[in-house]
Amino acid sequence: MAKNTDFIDERSERRARALHGRASEETKGIPFIKRHAEKALAELVLSFPVILVTGPRQIGKSTLLQNTPRTGKIPYITFDDTSEIAAVKNDAKTFLSLHSPPVVFDEIQYVPELFPLIKLKVDKNKKKAMYFLTGSQHGLGFETRHLMKNISESLAGRIGILQLMGLSVRETGGDTFNKPFIPTMKYFTARKKDVKNYSAFDIWKMIHTGSFPAVVSGFSRQKAFYDSYIRTYIERDVRALSNVGNELQFMQFITVAANRTGQMVNFCDMARDVQISEPTAKKWLSILVTSGLVYLLPPFSMNVEKRVVKTPKLYFLDTGLAAYLTKWTNPDVLRQGAAAGAFFETFVVAEILKSYYNAGMEPSLYYYRDKDKKEIDLLIMENGTLYPLEIKMTATPKESDAAAFKVLKAVKGLNIGSGGLICTTDSLGIIGKDRYSIPAFWL
Repeated sequence: MAKNTDFIDERSERRARALHGRASEETKGIPFIKRHAEKALAELVLSFPVILVTGPRQIGKSTLLQNTPRTGKIPYITFDDTSEIAAVKNDAKTFLSLHSPPVVFDEIQYVPELFPLIKLKVDKNKKKAMYFLTGSQHGLGFETRHLMKNISESLAGRIGILQLMGLSVRETGGDTFNKPFIPTMKYFTARKKDVKNYSAFDIWKMIHTGSFPAVVSGFSRQKAFYDSYIRTYIERDVRALSNVGNELQFMQFITVAANRTGQMVNFCDMARDVQISEPTAKKWLSILVTSGLVYLLPPFSMNVEKRVVKTPKLYFLDTGLAAYLTKWTNPDVLRQGAAAGAFFETFVVAEILKSYYNAGMEPSLYYYRDKDKKEIDLLIMENGTLYPLEIKMTATPKESDAAAFKVLKAVKGLNIGSGGLICTTDSLGIIGKDRYSIPAFWL
């Protein structure tokens, strides 16, 4: 029996190496851009037996693991391979025994059967960095079988989670600066040592291109990539993990969501545009959030005397994909179009999110809007202090652009910190006391 087991183990190792090679082949030719999340990943490796890298498809999760010294050489199994899914469904316990840690399991959401078995393995061995998982869902969303629900039930306290988004401006430009954005002089002093200046044309090219590595690197043509991405997303992920029903209507719903980036969520309008029910619109938006394509920015309502809105704002996180869906064919047309302000705001919010996720942190972000229609685009809350930010597509910032910050005097029990206007100006400036004009490329 021992010989037979050895033979199976050797065969398993050869197969794992072959799969690792195939995964490498899929990304062969795409220039590797160093990810800032590598440092946060290294810290998780030292702390947890299981590490999950989560984020949208083709955002670079597997590439990150394959190019990190601690994980780059270990066996790699992908559950995009239906034969591997079948092997787990047939006998999950035997499957796991054939793939000894350390090992990478890619697209783990397809095989939730492995979670309780991984728990038993890590509880028995009590070692760090045994299993590296990637998954294309995060946050709240699918009512059944979604990734985070299974993890919270099976691997609580045993897993470190790294959320990965598309390439940031910092990463694309080769910046080494990796601190989360906060509008303070301390941050700006540190940031200026490594900041790269970009023209307004450069920024709009980035907005139109988006942040998927294959497109940013020039490996894939933009339209062809997004054509394939949407088709794969609907046919593979949505069909497999959620009972959408009418896939054509769901495609229309994705486009409706892209058209509403930077706006407050209105389920009634979204449902009417696609001719679906409001409950269906809520379910489908939840799918987009779960898949990492959409971010919902919550309204700020803590300790506020005035009546405030309770509806989140929708941001379609990859502006390149949103531009593709809404038929903006080049950066100049987008910059001059009716949606320019919303796309610029979306770009800024996404860059701020990336700065936190890449540092391994979960940000506390909000927006403010009261019944008098006084609005602040973004609030960052940290250590009992609110940092207010306006986002505006202007190269000539003025003090009046931050006038809405006065409403924060009605907030009780929190300090109001420095803030400012994030805009298309080409240099950091001052527009008032503790109020800055902030170029978008300083994020």
